[in-house]
Amino acid sequence: MSIRRFSDNAAKFMMIMAAAWAFILTFVILADIIGRGVFNDPLNGVREIVANSIVIIVFLQAGYAIRSRSMLSADFLVIRLPPAVQRAALAFGYLLGAAFFAFIIWGGWQLAIDSWVGNEFEGEGALRVPSWPTRFVILIGSALAIINYLVVAYLDVLRPGADDGDPDETDPHFRSAPRA
Repeated sequence: MSIRRFSDNAAKFMMIMAAAWAFILTFVILADIIGRGVFNDPLNGVREIVANSIVIIVFLQAGYAIRSRSMLSADFLVIRLPPAVQRAALAFGYLLGAAFFAFIIWGGWQLAIDSWVGNEFEGEGALRVPSWPTRFVILIGSALAIINYLVVAYLDVLRPGADDGDPDETDPHFRSAPRA
């Protein structure tokens, strides 16, 4: 299996996991609202669950957003430049994105291990939410983001198969970068 196919499948799987968790989270929030409003008895720990879940959902979706080129980009100036300069700007942007997520991994791996070993929790009282799953999802999501930045850099900068048409036509979920 190629790295491109692996990253595509992993990104799709993690996006599905994020969507499923967001769907489940809506019912947890709804139960808390009904419990609070109707029975004057809210669910314990919903704030901690939601706070950790938002971070988890964002990092589960990051790889897919990068690979599907859904990340925010302001290319109004770059598209007016010659194709060689456009490819250089794309390469620079992709490498900056990969470096950003590499710094997240570099700064977070020891915190994740310490959180797991130290059995770190958030919240007090009836429900305490473990912190280590969130920290490890940040690392995993960042690693996939780096892989996907490198994949799109390869596809957009080196442009394999550019003479034969769009190199990403094999998968309609992942489109190529716009070309001038």
